[in-house]
Amino acid sequence: MDKIKKSSLTFQIMIMTVLGIVFGALFGQSLGFLDVIGQIFLRLIQMSIVVLIMGQIIEAVGNLNPKGLGKIGLKTFSLFIISSVIAAMIGLIAGVIFNPGSGVDTSLLESSSENIEAVSSGTIPELILNFFPANIFSSMAENSIVQVIVFSLIFGLALSFVRTEQRDHMILGWIKQFNMVILKMIGLIMKTAPIGIFAIIASTISQMGLSVILPMGKYLVVYGLATLLYLVIWFIITSLYLKVSIVKLTRNMFQMSLMALTTTSSAITLPTALNDSKEKLGISDRIAKLVLPLGMSLNSNGSAMHMAITIITIAQIYGVTYGMGDYVYIVILATMASLANAVVPGAGLVSLSIVIPNMGLPIESIALFAGVDWFVGMLRTILNVDSDTTTALLVAKSENELDYTIFNR
Repeated sequence: MDKIKKSSLTFQIMIMTVLGIVFGALFGQSLGFLDVIGQIFLRLIQMSIVVLIMGQIIEAVGNLNPKGLGKIGLKTFSLFIISSVIAAMIGLIAGVIFNPGSGVDTSLLESSSENIEAVSSGTIPELILNFFPANIFSSMAENSIVQVIVFSLIFGLALSFVRTEQRDHMILGWIKQFNMVILKMIGLIMKTAPIGIFAIIASTISQMGLSVILPMGKYLVVYGLATLLYLVIWFIITSLYLKVSIVKLTRNMFQMSLMALTTTSSAITLPTALNDSKEKLGISDRIAKLVLPLGMSLNSNGSAMHMAITIITIAQIYGVTYGMGDYVYIVILATMASLANAVVPGAGLVSLSIVIPNMGLPIESIALFAGVDWFVGMLRTILNVDSDTTTALLVAKSENELDYTIFNR
């Protein structure tokens, strides 16, 4: 039922995106009044972003048993971070090299981009210092996402220690209930997404013309190539470490990859991934049950790549340029923001609303990507699922809990 509802919402958004393009092209400047409706929708999404991030990360980390994880937990988290950084870097590099944001007549954007300036990350010491909040309430008020994430990780870790030491689940229970309310609220807001997206697209096309949608096709092609490159690199690394055939590895993971691609849902794919990890890949039950569910919550390589390449694309559309320090910040921001990848309808739009304003870019620009969100979801999910599974393989190999008899069967 959830899958049907999600598909229905995605279909509605795609239809309303097309209608927004048609109406904007036909009626021109007369649709400028729709901008207010679109802005209301964007503000409704933005108003809960900070608490969504805090709640999701605190719950995920607070649920862990820090004493029980030990060496396996450290290996798992290290691989999660490494793989997410690589994914974000590949997305960023692909965006810089192939320039998917090109093709828009920048003269059409002068009126809407005159106040847009690149947000500089400063020097490397300043970049590192700015990760840590001096006052979490100021960080929340200023929408400093990286600082909010750092606080949430430390708070969640402290909560996990208190929970295991005192066997008290009360605070964690409150946070879970709070998260359920926030996710329900976002779910209700996302029901209005087709109308909000229509309003934004129609008003944007009416002001800027059809050329503003030209980069979308190129964006999807570049994103697809970046996804393929990441999978090839990560599969080669995995096969070399495991000392197995990359063809055999790909074949054994084909079913779960296909499931991820067609359902665009890591949660729906999880049962298949758990079964295939044990029955086809030879991963021990202990490793599979620890790494895969944990990866679904905390390891979102696809989301990290998605945010990085989309930031670059939007910056190119609006003529914003970044330096090397800014690129480093984008990779770190995308990696850390992917930790808060909530399983909600329209998750792609929600994740973009987290990072886009942090780079000094207009949040209205995310509407341009609504029409291709389903295709993006396919690429994002296959990266998430395959990365979780290969991480489990690498951890199982390092712990001598990989059955090669099953893998080669």
